[in-house]
Amino acid sequence: MSMRMLIATGLVMTASMVHADPFVDGDPEAGAEKAAPCAACHGGDGNSTNPQWPKIAGQSSAYLYQQLKHFKSGDRANAVMQGQVANLSDQDMKDIAAHFAGNNMAPGVADPDQVKRGGRLYHAGDEEAGIPACAGCHGPAGQGNAAAAYPRIAGQHADYLGTRLKAYREGEQDYPAAAIMSGVAAELEDADIQALTSYIQGLAPRSKASP
Repeated sequence: MSMRMLIATGLVMTASMVHADPFVDGDPEAGAEKAAPCAACHGGDGNSTNPQWPKIAGQSSAYLYQQLKHFKSGDRANAVMQGQVANLSDQDMKDIAAHFAGNNMAPGVADPDQVKRGGRLYHAGDEEAGIPACAGCHGPAGQGNAAAAYPRIAGQHADYLGTRLKAYREGEQDYPAAAIMSGVAAELEDADIQALTSYIQGLAPRSKASP
């Protein structure tokens, strides 16, 4: 049987087959080299040490690729990120997304005093206050929905999440899907945000990232 036939029948996997990301068709090994400039803010493996900058390790590759495209097109407003992606090709963005998706997010810790309230808001929301449950889109464990490009938020920095939720609450529309989050955050009080973000930070990230 020829090598072509072996590959076609699935008996042999080429290097590109092993490393390609099924969601964005990116090469994580190539992405590791291309992602070097990202380390300054997000850390070499995607785990930022500054809690104002998001961890992107273990994030859905579909979501990362989508956001990189938004920054490049200007649909998402951020001067730093727009400068970083300006010279990236579409394949570069796919490779970078695949690289970070393949890393593990470092776990965070929740404030024990915030767990009860934060967990209730996350899983059940507050119908009387008009606050929907975060779990509806981000999943009961905070792992998101890769196919829908809803991000994983489990283990994310509480400071970063808090900044984003307050911006959404104020109506910030910095990328196409922001209207959804603005509606979600509209009725959140500062104490709600503090409880929610602490709880989310303490949710365990997946030990092995998948696209």
